[in-house]
Amino acid sequence: MPASTAIDETADRVDKTLKDAEKNINDMTERAQRTINEGLETLRVQARAYADTAGDSIDVAQRYVAEKVQERPLTATFTALGVGVLIGILLAGGRR
Repeated sequence: MPASTAIDETADRVDKTLKDAEKNINDMTERAQRTINEGLETLRVQARAYADTAGDSIDVAQRYVAEKVQERPLTATFTALGVGVLIGILLAGGRR
């Protein structure tokens, strides 16, 4: 077997190996991209559900506070004033 034939066969094998490797890398990239997209879609759906639940909880809390303020406006006013004073004291404590 002449040397040029052996070199040509080796070059063909190397070329085929490189093409196979490129195809495998492309396939793995596509699978990874599909998996990532599916994961992102799952996260998006879950985040939407959590946001809806949080929004409902905020609405319930807001209605509760509004009802309590309407039932006892003076108590609510003094409570808010007390909380404001406490927060002010806490914030001003670091400035001394």
